[in-house]
Amino acid sequence: MTDAPVVDPVLLARLRDDLEAARFTVDGVAERLGPVASAALHREQSLPARLVTDGAADACATLVRLLTLGEPVPSASVAAALPTLGLEGARALGLIAPAPAAGDPSGSLRATCDLRPYADDAHDWWVASDLSEIATRAPLRPDHVLGIGGASTTLASWTVRRPVDRALDLGTGCGVQALHLAGHSRTIVATDISRRALAYAALNAALAGIDLDLRLGDMLTPVAGERFGLVVSNPPFVITPRTDDLPLYEYRDGGRAGDAVVRSLVREVGSVLELGGIAQFLGNWEIPAGRTWRDVWADWLGDPAEDGVALDAWVIQREQQDPAEYAELWSRDGGTVPGSPAHDRMYAAWLRDFAARGVESVGFGVVTLQRPLTDRAPWHDLVEWSGPVAPAMGPTIDAGLRARTWLAEHSDDDLLDIAWSCAPDVTEERHGPPGAGDPSVIVIRQGGGLGRVVRAGTVLAAYLGVADGELTAGAALDAIATVLDVDADAVRAEVVPAVRELVADGLLV
Repeated sequence: MTDAPVVDPVLLARLRDDLEAARFTVDGVAERLGPVASAALHREQSLPARLVTDGAADACATLVRLLTLGEPVPSASVAAALPTLGLEGARALGLIAPAPAAGDPSGSLRATCDLRPYADDAHDWWVASDLSEIATRAPLRPDHVLGIGGASTTLASWTVRRPVDRALDLGTGCGVQALHLAGHSRTIVATDISRRALAYAALNAALAGIDLDLRLGDMLTPVAGERFGLVVSNPPFVITPRTDDLPLYEYRDGGRAGDAVVRSLVREVGSVLELGGIAQFLGNWEIPAGRTWRDVWADWLGDPAEDGVALDAWVIQREQQDPAEYAELWSRDGGTVPGSPAHDRMYAAWLRDFAARGVESVGFGVVTLQRPLTDRAPWHDLVEWSGPVAPAMGPTIDAGLRARTWLAEHSDDDLLDIAWSCAPDVTEERHGPPGAGDPSVIVIRQGGGLGRVVRAGTVLAAYLGVADGELTAGAALDAIATVLDVDADAVRAEVVPAVRELVADGLLV
């Protein structure tokens, strides 16, 4: 593994030409490996891909074996797969190194980093990072630069893609989020505490043909006093015991006790948001015995921010683990073998650390914060959803932010003056015993978004049945009150809170 990659625009242009010619792209590799080996590789199981490419002479298979699987490859095969860049160019970029093999007089070569294709709906990229443990077959080094993982793709899929003048990728790592930001941001600042991570981010940006303002430093220190329309962060949120005998990986451990990394980000990120600016990040939070995760977040959001900026907050908890589950996950992360002395030592350290603070469980989720445009009280919405979501959640979050902000800035009378419509993905289910004239349960179900399921009473169900954009909510509820021969004010008092929730979550538009 080299200490850091080298950025040479001329050589990177040649590399890009070779990668494209070899169809070393997301679609090309998927087609070359086939669905079974591709799916296994996404699960970090390399054997099917090794079998599929073993002995193959085509350029795509050679590059998969070299750059993704970390296999030794004959130098002649590498030269054939990179004809424009050449072996000297690959060495100059720090991509390859000798890997002597018995019986190979010409010498084999190995990759010094992981380089794999990555894409969104509009772009094809390549992302370089350190080789993973499935390639090195050894535990990771503490300054390991992580490549594309589940957390990074989750954050990318949940990010709001409004056009902004300035965006910040806080803790950029190899620069995955910055690649996505380039599609809707005029200027991108990317920070990290790791010089090696910034070197990889510079390489990936140059390979993609985008400009980044790269800065070294911890948390918000490198951008103090600046303002951004969007801040994204996949921070080192893993809660890790602060003991001398445990490896502290820069990509996951923030050097702070407990969940202080996420907590401090909540309190401080408002200082770099412009009015109307949004911050989105992933995080873990500790849940002490006798409390809920909502209690924890209520405390965090109730604490005055260091700069006095009060933010809107939409926190969606996706998962909750007990201390043992959490310890098992992270003690084996990085290549430590379960059951080994090193693994058991780390496992025990996590359990002792949680016990010392009375932690009963750990939550994981996606956090969206917004600095209000106007001088109003901020809104807070703490939601738990562990079910499946759409592959691209960004539009759902964007719509939800706009709806919640509108609700915070408008009264119930304003709400009733709107002619709302049920969204196209909303369906109604009626349940009752066989032969019953009327249903005993009415369920309103959202097909997309967060998949909200609402149990509706008679009046709410009646309103949703006529919510087609023709009548204002107030007129519709008054008509329902007349038909049911009940007090109109009572109907409004019953239904308006539910309508607010349905508007917030996109069931009414």
